Amino acid sequence: MDYRTAGVDVMAGRAFVERIRSSVDSTRRPEVVGGLGGFGGFCRLPEGLRQPLLVAGSDGVGTKLELAQAHSRHHAVGIDLVAMCVNDVITSGAEPLFFLDYIATGKLSPEAMAEVVEGIADGCRQSGCALLGGETAEMPGFYAPGKYDLAGFCVAVVEADAVVDGRAVQAGDRILAVASSGVHSNGFSLVRRILEDSGTSPQQPLAGTDGSLIDALLTPTRLYGALVKALQTQAVPVRGMAHITGGGLPENLPRCLPQGMHASLNVASWERPPLFRWLQAAGQIPEADLWNTFNLGVGFCLVVPAEAEQHALAVCNAAGYPSWSLGEVRPGPAPGGAVLAGLPGPGS
Repeated sequence: MDYRTAGVDVMAGRAFVERIRSSVDSTRRPEVVGGLGGFGGFCRLPEGLRQPLLVAGSDGVGTKLELAQAHSRHHAVGIDLVAMCVNDVITSGAEPLFFLDYIATGKLSPEAMAEVVEGIADGCRQSGCALLGGETAEMPGFYAPGKYDLAGFCVAVVEADAVVDGRAVQAGDRILAVASSGVHSNGFSLVRRILEDSGTSPQQPLAGTDGSLIDALLTPTRLYGALVKALQTQAVPVRGMAHITGGGLPENLPRCLPQGMHASLNVASWERPPLFRWLQAAGQIPEADLWNTFNLGVGFCLVVPAEAEQHALAVCNAAGYPSWSLGEVRPGPAPGGAVLAGLPGPGS
């Protein structure tokens, strides 16, 4: 017996590391010290910071991986992994510095794993952060052959006096919506159940689009780091930001509002994308449950002073992020003690 006959191929692991080296190197930032292969990654703080705070976040891709692996869309979930972490830490106004990944699999498939890491590197390049290192664990008997799971970890930095945490939000501030690219990486346990129970072929065309249903479902999560950077460069006074993930707008938007205020939303301010219309119809999902599960086309939110609204919208759209006015911040609780007003109730 040896390690290979037990199911772990050390030589294949070494070959895999060599294959991904160029992808990792393509994400390098000036602050990175050393290269791939050490027991830990080194990164300096950017120069010129007075009171730097590190901001860290961790996440995964969830059961979207099941569909992605069944349809060999490995690059896309690599981008998803970065987006789920980066989109969280940038809500504080922080700049992503570096990213780490953890990949666990039943049996190493160098081709598939390389595509995943290339997707991670792609997401890191789009976010301006270095892929500082990671770990690939081959765990035969624990994961089925061909299956893998992903976890990601992002560290960002922000000046202490520039932190965006919602405390500056005032009544009368405007709430802006920034479009999502689809379902992103949340709600896929329900998505998979709908596909299963409806008997729908994932390859069928999706009405209202130029692609198939599976193309729409596996579109990578949109990365919003470049947008936050553009807003900072153009001196837009952003007072709050929210990444709309699991729980949708009802759970995530209130996280950037101070106590004693609520958001009043205009749910007619945008047209719901075709994918969400299909999900609701095929799954017969009640309206309130839809809002509490999916982003429904809103992937990120900004809170800005009323006088900065038009400037902020112009910057967002010029940077390639379709955006619109979603609502406003109002004092006190919404009717019934809610934090959001304008959404359908439980019986909808």
